[in-house]
Amino acid sequence: MQSSAVSLQEIVDSALESHLGKIGALLPVLYSIQDKLGHVPRQAVPMIARAMSLSRAEIHGVMSFYHDFRSEPAGENIIHLCRAEACQAMGARKLEQHVIRRLGIGFGETTADGLVSLEPVYCLGNCACTPSIRVNDDIHARVTAQKFDEIMDCLEAKS
Repeated sequence: MQSSAVSLQEIVDSALESHLGKIGALLPVLYSIQDKLGHVPRQAVPMIARAMSLSRAEIHGVMSFYHDFRSEPAGENIIHLCRAEACQAMGARKLEQHVIRRLGIGFGETTADGLVSLEPVYCLGNCACTPSIRVNDDIHARVTAQKFDEIMDCLEAKS
């Protein structure tokens, strides 16, 4: 347990060293930590707060405002489901219900096996081919419940 705390401290220190003193350093510090760990652990917040003379609430406010930040590890695959108006008009709400049922999790959660994290997104820029999802870096268009199940079957087969 001690070695992981030391490791976390080293990661935080490295991020701070690279960015401290620059205007707007908090975002690059948080991104640096998340790039290394896949998330910004809750234990890192007081370390960052002390070093940057910020309150924990200020850091939490930034992390909760920017939806890319996670305080828990993400799943092996991240599925972003578009919730923008164009996608909703073309069936995204029905798809959302199916996805939540199929995965057994809600937005911001990860499946028990760690295979998938589900995140909302408010535009994938694919409005002409809605509803859309992004699985990791791949955007899928005109996603139906059946197409989503096929995507999931492929992910499950790969793991």
